[in-house]
Amino acid sequence: MLSNAAGIVAYLRLASRGWIIPQEHGVIPMEGEPFRWVLAVPVFGAFLLADIVWGCLLLRYRQPKRWLWWLITGGLWVIAIWVDFAHH
Repeated sequence: MLSNAAGIVAYLRLASRGWIIPQEHGVIPMEGEPFRWVLAVPVFGAFLLADIVWGCLLLRYRQPKRWLWWLITGGLWVIAIWVDFAHH
């Protein structure tokens, strides 16, 4: 859970390099999309893969009490992606 929190912070920091500054909206013709795809998406992909493996291990060893932490982590990632896309 703590590593996912660090991953969310890293993802948002890297993704923020591609966010549009509200004062420059319409002035600059190109967004920072390339930066986001090159820097932030691999971080998201690595943590997505790790969380899928974590979920599979929870299924295999039948640990239902830990599913709550897995779901909370997924929810935090959804919020992080929402924050990222809200700034584009």
